[in-house]
Amino acid sequence: MAKINETNRIELQEAIKPYKTRIQEILGKEKTVLNAIRSGCDDIPGEKIMLCEDMIYVSSLYMAQNELSLKILEVKNNDALNEARKVLYRAIIYLEDLVSNFIDVSYSELAEKYEAISHISLEKRYYISRKLGLAINLLEEAFGENSKWKWSFVELKGRFAVVAKNLLDMRTHAKDYFDPNSPLYETAVQYVRMVNQLLESSASGYRDKYELSTRRLDDMRNAIKFLLARHKIAMAIGDKSYAEEVKKKALVWRDKMDADTKAGSSH
Repeated sequence: MAKINETNRIELQEAIKPYKTRIQEILGKEKTVLNAIRSGCDDIPGEKIMLCEDMIYVSSLYMAQNELSLKILEVKNNDALNEARKVLYRAIIYLEDLVSNFIDVSYSELAEKYEAISHISLEKRYYISRKLGLAINLLEEAFGENSKWKWSFVELKGRFAVVAKNLLDMRTHAKDYFDPNSPLYETAVQYVRMVNQLLESSASGYRDKYELSTRRLDDMRNAIKFLLARHKIAMAIGDKSYAEEVKKKALVWRDKMDADTKAGSSH
């Protein structure tokens, strides 16, 4: 790594100033909005969605600072990337506040939450989910493959997969999924596909985390929960053969976990 000279360091500080200023402005606005929510504003879900979008934007400003560091100093700005990681967690938490963080939950259990966000369109829910997913992927790329945060991205992506799934009210939108004449048909189809992919990816991610890193049973349990959530969607869209396949897979994984537990306790 080349030695960083003072001229380049000053150049970088000047280049990132506007980004830092903008971040401070948005974080200041976040505090104001949270105070308004605590005081009881009219549209709390709408405000939480806006805060989520703001946090995604802040993460992009931190990632831009990293890009400038790579360009000017030829080194990563890990502090900026870590701040981006933290604000993306905040973005997810704002959505968890609306639709919970439960992985395998029935649509009826979310009924009250869906009622509260019924004025937020399917297009908006899909749009914000895609935007958040893209930011997480860009951040993972920026950290690089051998980052110490490798396994923590399994959790970040898992929590994202859960809110993306829970924002999609399948009781309401399954009919749009099946009706090519519905104005929401394209969005419903794309959204369901995205959620299916996220759930499968998170199931594999937690399974790998268990096998290759932690050996913690809660990681394997989460992997199974993601499969069961995938099973619910397959049932909701009438994909019975795939639902059966996923159910069998979940049973195999559970048997594996039980066998590992027995093997561990016999040592």
